[in-house]
Amino acid sequence: MKHILLSAAVAASFALPAFAQDIHVTDPYARAAHGMAQSGAAFMTILNQGDTDRRIIAVRSDAAQRVELHTHIEDDQGVMRMVEVEEGFLIPAQGEFALARGGDHIMFLGLTQPFVQGEEIAVTLVFEEGDDVEITIPVDMERAADHSHSHGHSHGHDHGHGRSHSHD
Repeated sequence: MKHILLSAAVAASFALPAFAQDIHVTDPYARAAHGMAQSGAAFMTILNQGDTDRRIIAVRSDAAQRVELHTHIEDDQGVMRMVEVEEGFLIPAQGEFALARGGDHIMFLGLTQPFVQGEEIAVTLVFEEGDDVEITIPVDMERAADHSHSHGHSHGHDHGHGRSHSHD
């Protein structure tokens, strides 16, 4: 009986699309957006260990009514704004792509329930090549922002700390 179960487990592991096996996620975390109780964001590094470029084009999750790929851009007045990136993000072959506060990220709009410290969110990363990667992202409301990505940008609010703050 053990041989049959082991054989089934090995067969199931080969059933995964080859592309999905090349994608790995490190250091994922999510948090509610600063000052926006009905939205949140997720951050991580996506590693592509394959020999082909990959493009993440969408994200699905029951955690929100809408889940989008976002980035920050500076408008004509020098104010940073979040915008959806409909073409997605390219993860180069044998490379990585960082989703980080103050930069590219996953945006959850219309949360179906509040993000709670220590809980987890199920998310599906959708790739242009047709395969999906399911991951679990821990909620970490206490993680400090890495301001190295956003120095010099006004995010529309300065809490008197002399540093710019991301609103995601």
